[in-house]
Amino acid sequence: MCTVGSRRRTLRTVSTKPAGATPPTPTLTERRKAATQLDIARAAAELFTEHGPDGTTAEDIALRAGVALRTFYRYFRSKQDAVAPLLAGGGDRWRALLAATATTAAGAAAGAASEPGAGLPDALERSIAASLTPADAAAEEGLRWTRGLLRAAAEDPALRAVWYRVNQESEERLREVVAGLAGPGADPLEVRLAAAAATDAIRIALESWAETDAPVRGEGAPAELAVRCLRELMGGMRLLNPDVSGGSATGP
Repeated sequence: MCTVGSRRRTLRTVSTKPAGATPPTPTLTERRKAATQLDIARAAAELFTEHGPDGTTAEDIALRAGVALRTFYRYFRSKQDAVAPLLAGGGDRWRALLAATATTAAGAAAGAASEPGAGLPDALERSIAASLTPADAAAEEGLRWTRGLLRAAAEDPALRAVWYRVNQESEERLREVVAGLAGPGADPLEVRLAAAAATDAIRIALESWAETDAPVRGEGAPAELAVRCLRELMGGMRLLNPDVSGGSATGP
């Protein structure tokens, strides 16, 4: 997941590092901008949860965040766009966990012959479960904000569009990570399908969880639902399921 909105695209940088490489350390200016964006995003999430998007203005968000209205519009083109950094943060953490989990698994199996992506299914499950299991009160609060935003998005097309855009951009970034972890022998189409399946597993899990009053941990929680979704979605993919035949659907 990543930032949304044309006003903030100038903040993006194109990485030339190979997939799975450590990203460059942000500058002080970049960290300050990111912190301001996140403050605004949290303010927007709180207000949307309390009053809904229709009952919230950009002025309200700026006031709650303690910034000038012109600062708000420097980063976001609309009040709905303001929550994108909050929604995107989970995807950023997840991709980092996936890279770390898969690297650890690869190190443990070093020297052993394996098919492309041999450790990927387990790495995806572990990273998804870890990223959606709150480790502290702040993480629990973040999930509850997500629940409130998704409930609000059900009645607000513009907010729903931000959610879908964040997921689409997350999938595109995940594709690079999956390709790097699967290895050079992996089929690009299967890499793309794996990234789509993993992204949709989390999206569907969070949307389904938001429709209920299930807890943040245990049965019916985002982590449990996402792993279930992933297993269902990856059943027919060779990259994620070594038991699947490699034959063409139109072949003999």
